[in-house]
Amino acid sequence: MEGGDLGFVGSPGGFFIEPVRLAQNEGRIPILSSVGVGGNGELFNVNADDVAGALAARLKAAKLILMTDVPGIQDAKGALISSLNSSRVRSLIKSGVISRGMIPKVKGCIQALSKGVGKAHIIDGRHRHSLLLEIFTASGVGTEMVR
Repeated sequence: MEGGDLGFVGSPGGFFIEPVRLAQNEGRIPILSSVGVGGNGELFNVNADDVAGALAARLKAAKLILMTDVPGIQDAKGALISSLNSSRVRSLIKSGVISRGMIPKVKGCIQALSKGVGKAHIIDGRHRHSLLLEIFTASGVGTEMVR
């Protein structure tokens, strides 16, 4: 439904951060829904990539890692780009190389980076050990974004 009314769609404005911090302090991993609550108690669907980026920024995270079903950001020929900065990401969006469903992911990453997150990664979660390979190898297996 291109250009149509998307209904109750919102953007992250804030978090009840205390339960997240409590879970961290207790050694638990918090799981969040990307549903927002408006000022009058109405519910809004919020893009999960936006929520992840905003939460990483709020927590002052060292890394934001988005696991998806694509290898990472690819160039115009389909080759994986292993590392790039925010200005190159913007250029790839403008040229149309980054398009469709990858745009919210990279915008969430750029937002997080602009607010102090150290690095952002987009990796293919379908592959065994992809998280470990991205973090603990020199070249990684996905795309790393830096400021």
